[in-house]
Amino acid sequence: MYTNLLHDIPHDLICFILVAAFSLLIGLEQRRRLINEVAETVFGTDRTFTLLGIAGFILYVIRPQDMLPFIGGGLIIGALLCIYYFQKMQMHQKFGMTSLVTAIITYSLTPLVYTQPKWFVLLIVVCVLVVSEIKESLLKFSQKFDSTEFITLAKFLVLSGVILPLLPDQAISPTLNFSPYKFWLAVVAVSGISYISYLLRKFVFPDKGILLTGLLGGLYSSTATVVILARKSKEGVAGSRVIAAMVLAITMMYFRIFIFAAFFNMAVAIKLLPYFIVFIVISSLIAVYFGMIKKNPPAKANEILPKETHQNPLEFKTATLFGALFILFAFITGYVVTNYGAYGTKILALVVGITDINPFIINLFQGKWNIDTTVITLAVLNAITSNILFQMLYAIFLSEKSIRKEIFISFSTLIVAGIVAVLI
Repeated sequence: MYTNLLHDIPHDLICFILVAAFSLLIGLEQRRRLINEVAETVFGTDRTFTLLGIAGFILYVIRPQDMLPFIGGGLIIGALLCIYYFQKMQMHQKFGMTSLVTAIITYSLTPLVYTQPKWFVLLIVVCVLVVSEIKESLLKFSQKFDSTEFITLAKFLVLSGVILPLLPDQAISPTLNFSPYKFWLAVVAVSGISYISYLLRKFVFPDKGILLTGLLGGLYSSTATVVILARKSKEGVAGSRVIAAMVLAITMMYFRIFIFAAFFNMAVAIKLLPYFIVFIVISSLIAVYFGMIKKNPPAKANEILPKETHQNPLEFKTATLFGALFILFAFITGYVVTNYGAYGTKILALVVGITDINPFIINLFQGKWNIDTTVITLAVLNAITSNILFQMLYAIFLSEKSIRKEIFISFSTLIVAGIVAVLI
């Protein structure tokens, strides 16, 4: 019934209602935003913007084939806006153009309503409303940027959007069984996750406590985060919350590795999923116990993450180290697979745990050798368990003596879970 009723309404009437409503909505936002401005400096608000939208509608429907009246009207309105802008600059020394650009967008709504999907027009209106309102928020956000942030963003865009598409996807040689494209794709994947973590730590949670330190730091590097937190524990301000933060870093390692698996090899990701669910549940329970249930001293300001973990993940030395490890493990893994098969691969995974395991497991995920997905899954579990073992040794050696026993119990629980997962 309601559908038939809508079909009976003339299309032009529906478009007119939409243009008028959108224009009025934009005008009301302008009135709210400029309510404290001097009246002589304000171009217009609700009525002006509504009339602009209606004028655009009238001039468009007169001759929609070539839009000559609409274009002529746009030129006239543009000229009037230019005169107004120059007068405002001379008389009031105000140089903002937000209202003028918004007026042009409002005038242009009619062709959009007629020629584009309604959701697209609504999206434009929403963007206009939001962008007009967030001036102060954008100003505060931009003040957090230092001189290198846009260079960092440009680096990531070059890595992912310029260099990657240009690289060939043929294997370099039988010995190094990977292509430049797959090598660079691995660099982009690791850099992307690290860059997201970097942005979250620096801009969204700049003054976070010790638990968020572990959570966000683990997304970047669980080993580096555990080392930093272990050193932090000697300040004696966080108590067992340090252990909770370390375990949360390992929890995020599970998430990070699963993302890599899903990105490069979904079959392996599906096999890893049940194990990772169990690991995440166990590590979360340990973190909840040490972070919330066990009594700890009150949180203090100096629990904030040290500035050394705000390092730019796209620095040349970081990318160079990852690239060198990726090529090294490609060569070693190829040699081990060729000469020692599945058994050698699983043993190699245990040895790899002493280093950054990302290059090794991404080499496995990319399927460069004829390895069964079960073997890859077991090798990944071995590498994770071995890596947690070495993280435990780092944490015990660098941490405050009073929490070393609890560190041993917490990490050992995760290590035993990894061993059981491999055995079953």
